[in-house]
Amino acid sequence: MKVLIAGGGIGGLALALSLEKNGVDFVVVEAAHEIRPLGVGINVLPHAIGEMETLGIVPELEKVSVRTRRLRYMNRFGQEILSELRGMYAGHSRPQLSIHRGKLHGVLLATVLERKGSASVVLGHRCESFEQDANGVTAHFRRADGTLVTMKGDALIGADGIHSAVRAQLHPDAPGMCWNGILMWRGTVDWPTFEGGDTMIVAGDMQEKLLYYPIFPGKEPGTMLTNWVLSCKISDGSSPPPNRENWSRHGRLSDVLPYVGKFKLPSIDVAALFEATPVFFEYPMCDREPLMAWGQGRVTLLGDAAHPMYPVGSNGAAQAIIDGKRLGEMLAAHPVAEALQRYEAERVPATSAIVLSNRKGGPERVVDVVSERAPDGFDRIEDVISHEELMAIGGSYATMAGYGIANRAN
Repeated sequence: MKVLIAGGGIGGLALALSLEKNGVDFVVVEAAHEIRPLGVGINVLPHAIGEMETLGIVPELEKVSVRTRRLRYMNRFGQEILSELRGMYAGHSRPQLSIHRGKLHGVLLATVLERKGSASVVLGHRCESFEQDANGVTAHFRRADGTLVTMKGDALIGADGIHSAVRAQLHPDAPGMCWNGILMWRGTVDWPTFEGGDTMIVAGDMQEKLLYYPIFPGKEPGTMLTNWVLSCKISDGSSPPPNRENWSRHGRLSDVLPYVGKFKLPSIDVAALFEATPVFFEYPMCDREPLMAWGQGRVTLLGDAAHPMYPVGSNGAAQAIIDGKRLGEMLAAHPVAEALQRYEAERVPATSAIVLSNRKGGPERVVDVVSERAPDGFDRIEDVISHEELMAIGGSYATMAGYGIANRAN
């Protein structure tokens, strides 16, 4: 069996490692001509760490990440709503890792190349279309010089991102991108260490929300490479976003500074944080309507191509990793068509539930609830919301996503 993987992102490479571990041949075909450490910080939750543990890469990931100890939710005045331990500090058997996306991607890629060789990853080839029959799949890739390259395999996995060509051919009549009116600005910068150097903070609400956390030691003593995300609702979402979804679009300081005054956080100078970041990125918060089925016959989808979701709850990368790990196992254990059916039967409902929950704020909905009830702050959080209600919001999401108390063995 040979599997064609269209897309060499986090999910595609996780699938490659799972196939390699299970003795299935593959080739990763990536549109980019050069794979560079792009992006900003992300979190990999314990259930995804557990999947990668079986692939033998967690020790390398720990060298380039931070074990997240605590997550604190605050209102825009810096008043604490909820503080909870994370990962192994919360009793899981694996950690939660905060890491630069480029570092995670780099570890996955280096491991694939080390174990399978340079021929296993083909760069500069963008998937355009495919055909399939009872005997296999023929996929067509376009090079930058215009040359059309044809590859044959037993299965094609569309891991080609939010604007997937594989998805477009499989579901030509599916609705387009869904925008909720929120723009995000994301950046990383060396910043003085705060709260032990292993704490995440979510402050504000879904109108204006700030997330920041360390992802690696900084270049100077007493600093950490710190990831920040500012999310602001600028529209009701009824019109298209101002720019197409593109993770590499640079943001402008003049766009983000007007929101600074809305945050009065004693632990951080928000304006100084933004001003110290030489390059940051702008992205509209978009997803797609969940599909009832992802693929047909010998072709299916994975990661953002299958289930793009709002980046709340630290679940986008985690779900792509789980997709890849499980699909690799199923392709090793079953004929192609059966393997893809089993994969979708497991992963479609699980990821669809997360997509829909993230639209409501996921676990970060706690800041929305408190802001609605106490827009000008509070004296005692207990007068605004009970501890049981707070825990129910986050707990139900964690259980659904696969990293709750009931999932701790995982």
